[in-house]
Amino acid sequence: MERIGNQEPTTSFILSYQETDGQTAVDLYELTGRIAFDWQKALIYDILAKDKDGLWVHSRFGYSVPRRNGKGEVVVMRELYGLATGEKILHTAHLVNTAHSGWERMKQMLDTLGIPYNAIKAKGQEEIRLESGGEIHFRTRTETGALGEGFDLLIIDEAQEYQARHQTALKYVVSASRNPQTIMLGTPPTAVSSGTVFKDFRRTVLAGEAENAGWAEWSVEQMADINDRDLWYLTNPSLGLIINERNVVDELGKTEDERIDFNIQRLGLWIRHSQTSAISRAAWDACEAARLPQLTGKLGVGIKYNRDGTTVTLAVAAKIAGSGVFVEIYGRKPVREGNGWILAFLNAIRKATGNVVIDGKNGTELLKKDMTDARLKIPIVAATGTVIEANQGFETAIYKSEIRHMSQPSLANVIGNVEHRAIGTAGGFGYKAIRDEADVTLIEAAALAHYAAVNFKEVKQRVSY
Repeated sequence: MERIGNQEPTTSFILSYQETDGQTAVDLYELTGRIAFDWQKALIYDILAKDKDGLWVHSRFGYSVPRRNGKGEVVVMRELYGLATGEKILHTAHLVNTAHSGWERMKQMLDTLGIPYNAIKAKGQEEIRLESGGEIHFRTRTETGALGEGFDLLIIDEAQEYQARHQTALKYVVSASRNPQTIMLGTPPTAVSSGTVFKDFRRTVLAGEAENAGWAEWSVEQMADINDRDLWYLTNPSLGLIINERNVVDELGKTEDERIDFNIQRLGLWIRHSQTSAISRAAWDACEAARLPQLTGKLGVGIKYNRDGTTVTLAVAAKIAGSGVFVEIYGRKPVREGNGWILAFLNAIRKATGNVVIDGKNGTELLKKDMTDARLKIPIVAATGTVIEANQGFETAIYKSEIRHMSQPSLANVIGNVEHRAIGTAGGFGYKAIRDEADVTLIEAAALAHYAAVNFKEVKQRVSY
């Protein structure tokens, strides 16, 4: 069997739903003789998800896919469905030729389906109106385009070039619709991209700060080796379907600029520039202790395996006499070195240990078994709710100056270089690095240790005579 690209997004934020008209859209699309790939089907299912009142679960949806993978076909499915159900659609693009190509493609699809329509050809302002109802307008984006008009569906093609001045003119065109939807699609912005809206939308959705919104992308998280073919398949869902390895080889370059461009346009990298950390470094520095405070109670231990299963970090925390919690990183090592160092440490503090909380899909179960075999305290395997509570509690404690630390440089560096990533669908958050060298497992382990210390309850023995 020939190898094909990864059919699932590498990063996404999708609200839960029970009902979707996705299959209806796929069926209509495939009547034209085209075949929808699995990744395209998954996206259209999420886009056309409905709530119990029949409204779109995602009234705003964005997705980013590297070039030439067929991301526009998902929008074609959505538009065909919209035309068939009588929607009024506005499809906007950055370039005149892109808008015109969309108009030509839609005419071809309708001709194949034998659906009668009237077409208006006016470069940059093309229209198609079905005789049975439903209409679609193709426009090149301007500062005043579509002002005063009303639509049910707004498509923002080439969204990496979508500017705030365009958004001012367009975001209200769907306001009067009973069930409006806006879809943005594109690739990560390059150094010459002029848009900011797509990037900001991605950030807020993945941080869990946008309501009724969804996001999906195929990407690498940091600058990567452009010759790593596994990454080609990870980030290009249509590799082996409509793109082949030879096409990708021809795109490779040798200069630094070419390496960066390949990472952005073929591997889907979102370059991060001068973003503000989710946690203020100043607030963290203000929690520094001049000397080790007097500790009381049992030690809380937090153990975090990173997302790709390559490193594991162990942190400890303890309540301070009076108030507050002291936190410190004990160690971070490659997973390949095994759990021996963790077991040795836990054995050394056996009598002083309170809660041990571990998190991370890669390594958690093996560590739990090793701890059981060593007759150590059975750890708490963190559920999503536990992780959310730990992170929120840790940040709150920092800003209330209820944390104390001895200014470990490795942890301080991460504290000043993280942003939130959404966990669950209720506003919870985890962390991801702003700069590639920041290992977020340090802050995640510290948060788990803080949680373990704060939530430990000494079991008092009851003696009776």
